[in-house]
Amino acid sequence: MQETLQVEGVIPVFEGLRFVLVYNHGAAFGFLSSAGGWQRGLFILLAVMVSIYLGYRLWLARPDERNFNLGLVFILGGAVGNLIDRIVLGYVVDFIDIYFQNWHWPAFNVADIAISVGAGIVILDSLGIGRASGKKD
Repeated sequence: MQETLQVEGVIPVFEGLRFVLVYNHGAAFGFLSSAGGWQRGLFILLAVMVSIYLGYRLWLARPDERNFNLGLVFILGGAVGNLIDRIVLGYVVDFIDIYFQNWHWPAFNVADIAISVGAGIVILDSLGIGRASGKKD
């Protein structure tokens, strides 16, 4: 995708969605992207620490926490995906641009989607939404 976007520039998918090439040197929504370079090491360290914790948490997973564990797997997968970009390239490649007229959501990638979906699953499970009641009819 990156090579195609380097050649093509912007690729419209349909009204409100297009693919663009964005090199994100910061964190979510470009946070600290212009900090001068020191943030790369910080974000790598944080991603490694979070990934180790999530891996450990999943190692200890209980079968009755299926939805919660699924959410953690999504978060871990997204974190590792962005971590690989950051280690190999020095930045995260974002390419999905959602917009309405002149308003644009910050560009993101598939790993960001996985993190967001995982966080949503964890939050819903923590609130008891979608969890089996444990009662047998």
